[in-house]
Amino acid sequence: MKIAALVSGGVDSSVTIPLLKEQGYDPHIFYIKIGMENEDAFMDCPSEEDIEITTWIAKKYGCKMDIIDLQEEYWSTVVKYTLDTVKSGLTPNPDIMCNLLIKFGAFNDRMGKDFDKIATGHYASTYENDEGVFLGTAKDRVKDQTYFLGQITYDQLKKVMFPIGHLQKEEVRKLAVEMKLPSAHRPDSQGICFLGKINYTDFIRKYVGEQPGKIVELETGKVLGEHKGIWFHTIGQRRGLRLGGGPWFVVNKDIQENVVYVSNGYDPISQYDDTIWLHDLHILNPNHDYSNLSDIKFKIRHQPAFETGRLVRDDQGIRIISEKTISGIAPGQFAVIYDREEKTCIGSGVIALKP
Repeated sequence: MKIAALVSGGVDSSVTIPLLKEQGYDPHIFYIKIGMENEDAFMDCPSEEDIEITTWIAKKYGCKMDIIDLQEEYWSTVVKYTLDTVKSGLTPNPDIMCNLLIKFGAFNDRMGKDFDKIATGHYASTYENDEGVFLGTAKDRVKDQTYFLGQITYDQLKKVMFPIGHLQKEEVRKLAVEMKLPSAHRPDSQGICFLGKINYTDFIRKYVGEQPGKIVELETGKVLGEHKGIWFHTIGQRRGLRLGGGPWFVVNKDIQENVVYVSNGYDPISQYDDTIWLHDLHILNPNHDYSNLSDIKFKIRHQPAFETGRLVRDDQGIRIISEKTISGIAPGQFAVIYDREEKTCIGSGVIALKP
């Protein structure tokens, strides 16, 4: 079996190589360049260090290695999606779209015909039965990354491998230390997929600009201050409001009027809701009949805990009715759906504005 292993220089993807070698595979390592080094304002992307580490690992384990430049494809897909979503006043998720459009999309389009499987360092798993392949959650529920895989296609799902999905994070770190990998003590990446070390606000300011508007207290209608652009704020946000007498939370946005609504306190009622409206519901395995799916677990952001609810599809539309009210429902983000056993990632939908 011919395996393409996507290695970024981080500890998780680095450990996949010795694990694949132990299983008798001879992976071909690929480092995908998607950082915007050509942009004058954003020269801090750590690709040189990443490539150095990835090259070292390839030499240590006798693997072929190639650098694939997908910057142009990245800009025309993921970055465009991000900017278009921001301009519409919604909250994008470039990490989810990066997996769909680049790691398992553009890369597979360019190199896929030469390989049977694509291996990555995601904390996830797959399993197979007579209905085909399903996306399973990782052993490490804190690090589980299936939320970021909820939009991939079934053809992509059939081709993926997740060599560390059966391990806890501390086990991966321990293996990296034992194997003397240079990434063993490297901190986990906290940057948005295509931004690396780049500040998200600076990026949006450069490519979308500013459009000042009012910050208004939801309960009283009192104008508390001015924001620089509605796209700099997301539902549930606390930091960056520059308001005194807090804590203040963003609880709503009026896109047409360019108003950001905030509420004081840790858990204002207005910040919570039990209904998440969706559009474009995507099912990962179309071979399984989910037409009667109702009782589900779900996530509206990458987090360890699963929420419990019901999936409702009727004449009014598609929505999740949560068992308890939750905060931070951000239109434009994704709600990822799981089975009640928290074993299988079923699919996802884009969170819509309230009708």
